[in-house]
Amino acid sequence: METVNGTGVKEFILMGFGVGQQQRFLLLIFFTTLYILTLTENITIIALVLVDAHLGRLPMYILLSNFSWLEMCYVSTTVPRMLFDLVSPGGIISFHACFLQFYIFFSLGSTECFFLSAMALDRYLAICHPLRYPQLMSQVSCSALVASCWVLGFLWHILPVTLISKLSFCGSNIIEHLLCDPGPILSLACPPLGNAPFFCVIAMNSVVLGNFCFVVLSYGVVIVTLMKTSNQGSRRKAFSTISFHLVVVTLFYGSVAGVYLTPGGENHSEITKAATLFYTAVTPFLNPLIYCLRNDQVKEALGRLWKRKAGRLKKNVSA
Repeated sequence: METVNGTGVKEFILMGFGVGQQQRFLLLIFFTTLYILTLTENITIIALVLVDAHLGRLPMYILLSNFSWLEMCYVSTTVPRMLFDLVSPGGIISFHACFLQFYIFFSLGSTECFFLSAMALDRYLAICHPLRYPQLMSQVSCSALVASCWVLGFLWHILPVTLISKLSFCGSNIIEHLLCDPGPILSLACPPLGNAPFFCVIAMNSVVLGNFCFVVLSYGVVIVTLMKTSNQGSRRKAFSTISFHLVVVTLFYGSVAGVYLTPGGENHSEITKAATLFYTAVTPFLNPLIYCLRNDQVKEALGRLWKRKAGRLKKNVSA
């Protein structure tokens, strides 16, 4: 292992997938396809919100378009590196690149927690306070909410990442994981570790548990409100919408909790790697399908876009 002044590593080695060449090739095809489909889905959602005047005015779809952009960034932080390691086994990553991935990945994860809370808040205001909703979730309020999610997400992990990057690494430089994650990085650091593990745990648990509790409380109040309404049609439509939201929340927080909030979450066994793959690669692919592509308003917007395209094509052919 190369060191800087005998105490700091120049590079780490990501162990990645412990599989043979044939399995690596199959994984490469699978995750490349999944990555392309994920980008296509999320680009479609963003484009629809930008070009459709009706969707572009609705706070829920402004949040969803930002969420789609977030998912594109999130999956691009890890999957291209995984694909590179599948093509070229060895997994060498520089010290600075490793901590940059660590910071961006966890910042985007925290931002996703805040966006899930923002969308829960939007549904709470729309269903529980429908008359005041246009004022409470105005364009200005929605923009401020979106900006807050991004800013808080990228501020949340600055301290723990900085503290961990200042530690000395004088042992092995092999990270038993698919990406630069605080658990295996801390296991390579030489004592004393100082306050780095404490602040890392506090940052992770507070953002995950705090936002999860807020989401559960918001949707709990929404469900109670819907149960009291006498309009069966509006109740069924609202339940359909929030059920998709709850599926996304369950997928994200369930997989994250399985990796980081359970007693064995930092062993990074093959099961942990699989759980990490699920929330880094699979959920960004599933979320657009669950959130938007099964949504009536999105289908209507796709129909309007298709009619405009067909009309323009017909005019060009006629001309």
